Amino acid sequence: MKYNNTVEATFLERPNRFIAKVKIDNEEHTVHVKNTGRCKEILIKDSTVILEKSDNPNRKTEYDLIAVYKKGFGLINIDSQAPNKVVREWLETKDFDYVKPEYKYGESRIDFYMEKGNEKYLMEVKGCTLERGNVGYFPDAPTQRGVRHLRELIKATKQGYKTAICFVIQMENVSVVLANAQTDPEFDKALNDAKKAGVEIIFLKCKVARDTLEFTQ
Repeated sequence: MKYNNTVEATFLERPNRFIAKVKIDNEEHTVHVKNTGRCKEILIKDSTVILEKSDNPNRKTEYDLIAVYKKGFGLINIDSQAPNKVVREWLETKDFDYVKPEYKYGESRIDFYMEKGNEKYLMEVKGCTLERGNVGYFPDAPTQRGVRHLRELIKATKQGYKTAICFVIQMENVSVVLANAQTDPEFDKALNDAKKAGVEIIFLKCKVARDTLEFTQ
């Protein structure tokens, strides 16, 4: 996937989960943060961030914050909408007969439903932006929604669906994602239960640039 009209800025602060204060050419701006997670380990004062300028003149904020440079590591894409777009592009290379996003199943909307021959598939997508020692961790904040989705995948597996959870790794030099048990023990348990039930765990590695995020496998 590709971004249009990106610019570099300096991160100042994040007053709430929806907005941040940044400096562009020494001028302060309020920008929209395209990630409602905590991102505390990377959104640090004076960090270099990447913004995308909106083409909507009626918006309250002119820019979206989409990525941040982590000192000593590199660029991390934090756009929470990007993983599904990348997975859609990836699925188009997998010869499915039918792909439907946002599929209603049980009490949830699962990110993708696919068909290949007589087989039916369900896939949930999670973006990983938290890294420690070149290992990815998810989530960076407790996620009841994520737990519920895993429970739905377990149920679907028992009903004959081929199921998977796909962790899109929104940074380079990371190839595996572990459950962040310290932050969300419920998700850790649900992920372990999903593995035991036969839900496939996929780690989708990506190449990250200031204006692109693309899968590499």
